Amino acid sequence: MRFSSPPPPTCESVTSSSVGQPLPDGVAVQSRLLASMAYEQNPTILQLEFRDGTIYQYFQVPRQTYQDLLQADSKGAYFNRHIRSVFRCVRLGARSVAPCAHSAVPR
Repeated sequence: MRFSSPPPPTCESVTSSSVGQPLPDGVAVQSRLLASMAYEQNPTILQLEFRDGTIYQYFQVPRQTYQDLLQADSKGAYFNRHIRSVFRCVRLGARSVAPCAHSAVPR
């Protein structure tokens, strides 16, 4: 079975240079979907790098959600159920940042 990053959302360009700065010190993970994760406490940002190299940042993610993702037997399943359509996010690119189409509030 082959996993890939989430389907590309409908995106708009974001011009703010303070939005979508990559986080340092990602943690490599064992997953068929994810390559690495990074978390910043203030502001609360979860950064996920997918196996295809795509990087997304999810905002207002509780630390417990990050810890639960790290501990999940299936990180892809946890991501799809608890993160993907729950938190506002941006997709990081080489030179630009585009917002994800979904912007639900954390539960």
